[in-house]
Parts: sequence; C-alpha cells; structure tokens
Amino acid sequence: MQSSLFNSENENLLPFQGKTILYADFLQKEEADRFLSQLIEAVPWRQEPIWMFGKKVMQPRLTALFGDTEVPYSYSGIQMEALKWVDPLALIREKLKDYCETEFTHVLLNYYRDGQDSMGWHRDNEASLGKNPTIASVSLGASRTFQIRHYANKAPKLNLELGHGSLLIMAEESQHFWEHQLPKTKKVLGPRVNLTFRKLS
Repeated sequence: MQSSLFNSENENLLPFQGKTILYADFLQKEEADRFLSQLIEAVPWRQEPIWMFGKKVMQPRLTALFGDTEVPYSYSGIQMEALKWVDPLALIREKLKDYCETEFTHVLLNYYRDGQDSMGWHRDNEASLGKNPTIASVSLGASRTFQIRHYANKAPKLNLELGHGSLLIMAEESQHFWEHQLPKTKKVLGPRVNLTFRKLS
C-alpha cells in the first residue's frame, strides 16, 4: 500500500501556497490500457457549449460526469447530472484511497481526441468543492504537457508530462493560488482520457 498524500515522500511540485504531487506509475500499463479502451467505447460522451470572452463556443473536448447521482455539478455555466458509477471508475476510486484522504463523490471525465483538443487556464474552485478541495487527476492514453502557474502573477509556470496511468493530486490551497491548463499540441496523435475525481458537498 502506498502512503497517503500527506505522508508521501514524493516531492511537492509547488514552491509555496499549496500541494501538488505526481505519481507517474499509479496504474500498471495493462490496467491503464484496459480502462482507456473501456471508457472510450462505453461512456456517452458529450460536447457542451461554454461562454468564453462573451461568446458561446463548443468545448474543445468531450466530457461526462459519473458519481453520486443525487448531486449535480456546475462549472462555467454548465450543469451536469451524474451518471451512476461504472466498474472502471469505481475501481480507480477505490485505489485512490491509498493515496489521498478524501472520499470522492464524483469524477469528471475529459476526452481529448487528439492534440487539438485542449483545456484553457482555470482553477477548480467552485463553491460546491469546499474551501481547500483535493482533486485527483488520472491520465489515460497519450502523454500530454500539463501546465501550472501562479494565479496572481502568472509565474512560475510549471510544465508536467502526464503519461499513461499517471496520477496528479492537487490539494490544500492549490486551487486558490494556482491555475492550470492542458494546451493544444501538434505532436500528439493519439487520444487521451483524463479522470478528475472530486468531492462535492
């Protein structure tokens, strides 16, 4: 069993005001391959419109929400109703108990079909997530560069390579003081599915 986040020997990647830890080998390749295939094929993916700079545009990725069905989740003007937990997601949620001290109620899935699908700068700081939320982000598929920067002064900017089967945990004050994005790239040809586990109240 791995030690929990708060006793972890893994390095905190943030220099101050928060805690972010990367586990490159959270899932074995065979597990990650299986989960990726199952989720791409079975999830009822949707492309939602969002407001950006005063205009409504389609998100450059596909999404889905699973979790405790009585609690919806809202962000960027979108309200999502949760689908019931399915085996791959329930198994990963159970495995996360060895890594962080949070009982996750939901998981938001993002499907990046190729390098042109992306996520802009943002913080996961919705009121429903609580004061200092822990977000556990599991990556499946093509390796992508994930960027983090300080919200107030936009520096320093960290570039993290999130590979197949990796786990990134963002905790404590990180969602207050830091923002993150997944930029577009011309280098990536394969799909990527990202699972962001969170606790809604």
